[in-house]
Amino acid sequence: MNFRTLAELGVLCSERGLSIGKLMLEEQSAESGRSQQDEFSKMAAYYEVMKEAVQRGLHENTTSRSGLTGLDAQRVVAHRQQQEACLGEHASNAMAYALAVSEVNASMGRIIATPTAGSCGIIPGVFVSSQERFGWDDEHLVHGLFAAGAIGYVIANNSFVSGAEGGCQAEVGSAIGMAAGALVELRGGTPAQAIHAVGLALKNTLGLICDPVGGLVEIPCIVRNGFGAVSALAAADMALAGVRSVIPSDEVIQVMLEVGSAMPEIHRETAGGGLATTPTGRQIMQELREN
Repeated sequence: MNFRTLAELGVLCSERGLSIGKLMLEEQSAESGRSQQDEFSKMAAYYEVMKEAVQRGLHENTTSRSGLTGLDAQRVVAHRQQQEACLGEHASNAMAYALAVSEVNASMGRIIATPTAGSCGIIPGVFVSSQERFGWDDEHLVHGLFAAGAIGYVIANNSFVSGAEGGCQAEVGSAIGMAAGALVELRGGTPAQAIHAVGLALKNTLGLICDPVGGLVEIPCIVRNGFGAVSALAAADMALAGVRSVIPSDEVIQVMLEVGSAMPEIHRETAGGGLATTPTGRQIMQELREN
């Protein structure tokens, strides 16, 4: 790739007169040696999987093999059908769809890791709900996935996207930043605004630990996906309104690296600390071992 930082990505977009998504499509094609059409078709297939996962999570039994999680997305939708959601329809849908995809993952269904399985619901939740809200065609959303990919590429090469390395800030945090930046572009924002959205999103998740109960990608991972989708919408709205990340987004990514490196091992996907070691968390783990 011809960029390593978000600042370099923004400069390239300006020089070439391209959006982040279209520039990333060019870069990916050059990197892989495959045509842009082939790369676009591959990403379009990924988006189909995301949409399928949303629908499965909303309409099928997603009870996990552990029995600990499942059907919360359907509960959120049922609640909204009974009374107005506090979040409003779009944000409530984003939350429900993110839960749906994450529950499909926990029940051994097919998902796209964006950037990981533990954060797989955030981008689909934001993208599918926004597509319904604004009437976009799939092609527009696929360009958005390339924008999200460019952001994820920068984060992965300068910090973490793995909870085992950098805590949940690396998984859920990165996904929120990717979704927020891509949504800004989908809404017609500039590359500069999209980059600000990334910094705004990441700052709100710094220090988030990875503490899965029983070592399973279920508790609290699934609900964090739901909250993450809502946070991405908020970061995108801020950036589109002209709110800037006063600390440059690349510097925020470096702070995420610093915080993740300093994070105790027990708070990095070991199930050795945090919620996993609460009395209830320990009881759940004991029951799982006995069963």
